[in-house]
Amino acid sequence: MTAPAIREDLRPWQQALRAQFPIVTGHPELAYLDSAATAQKPQAVLDAVQRYLTTSNANAARGTYTWANRTTELVERTRERVARFLGDRQPERSAVHFTSGTTEGLRTIARDWLPGFLRDGDEIVVPDADHQANIAPWREVQRLLAREGTHVRVVPMPYQSGSGDYDHRALAERAGPRTRFVATTHVHHVYGGDMNVQRIRRAVGPDAVICLDAAQSVGHLPVSVAELDVDFVVFSGHKALALPGSGAVWARQERGPAFTPGGWSGTPNTVGIASLEAALDWLDAAGVERVEEWTVALAARLTEGLRHLDAYEILGCPLSLAADSTVQRRQGIVTLRHRAIDSGDLGFILFSHGFMVRSDHHCQGDAGEKTGSVRVSLHVYNTVEEIDRLLSVLASLQ
Repeated sequence: MTAPAIREDLRPWQQALRAQFPIVTGHPELAYLDSAATAQKPQAVLDAVQRYLTTSNANAARGTYTWANRTTELVERTRERVARFLGDRQPERSAVHFTSGTTEGLRTIARDWLPGFLRDGDEIVVPDADHQANIAPWREVQRLLAREGTHVRVVPMPYQSGSGDYDHRALAERAGPRTRFVATTHVHHVYGGDMNVQRIRRAVGPDAVICLDAAQSVGHLPVSVAELDVDFVVFSGHKALALPGSGAVWARQERGPAFTPGGWSGTPNTVGIASLEAALDWLDAAGVERVEEWTVALAARLTEGLRHLDAYEILGCPLSLAADSTVQRRQGIVTLRHRAIDSGDLGFILFSHGFMVRSDHHCQGDAGEKTGSVRVSLHVYNTVEEIDRLLSVLASLQ
């Protein structure tokens, strides 16, 4: 077995970046492989949080003194920073609203925007094998509207058998003139594949609103709203190296009414916003393209090793496992099962060897996997040596 090559010129770059994560370097005996759940924080983000709390901590848009003005400027500056990070070429036409994360962002769109957009007889597409956060809000809207006499039909997103990828041809057959809203995911949180959302637009036509769950892509690979013809992008800061409780909704503001969260706007999570600005700055300086290249290469190394171990089943597209595969690679997420060891037990065994992984159903919807699994999810601080050591331990469990 020949392991996939890792670009040697990226190793010094990666080592320099890994050294900037105190929790990682402070525990060299452990390998953190759960970044799809939450990512670790570089020193620059920790410093930004400390600096804000010790120099400018105040409420935003509610005072005229210096600290309050600085905080207000921080919030507005970070809105612009998010739009720029997402490649928005027309930020004057779009909007950025801060949330506690992807789940709240999707629920805000569902609660405050979607009911006013839909009419009786309209259809919405829901991806029932994706994360529950991108399923439950849309079905709640359907039930809410039905109680008010507006009947909306839910069209289940079709999937390709065995791969977990969207079936764009089947979607084109299911979509019609009443298909008004499509919920979709950029990178699948279980199968690790880029879901090719650019094909969604061709499948559903030019008028449908597309909402993109980018929880597993923002901060992991380049995301360009200029290239993705979607109307909403929602992401969590804590998966993009910022603090928990931070996140954002980007709204294109072209199809349908303008997006404005309902109700009174309370105190924003200003320290989370400070961490998000610092995280996006750090990612830009590191080079998100190289972050993606590194994590995709590690995932390829892992899947190439796993496919030679008969005791394991790897979830997702089977054609993407081999090192010489010409199909799309996995975006730093590899999910597997042992054919004889329960996934929960396997998680405990791996932790006894120093590996921190996710082992459960991963909050997947009812159309997803019925049996638990172990998910390995990677970021820039992970190393080739960690992957090789993990493969050695997994091989010993054959």
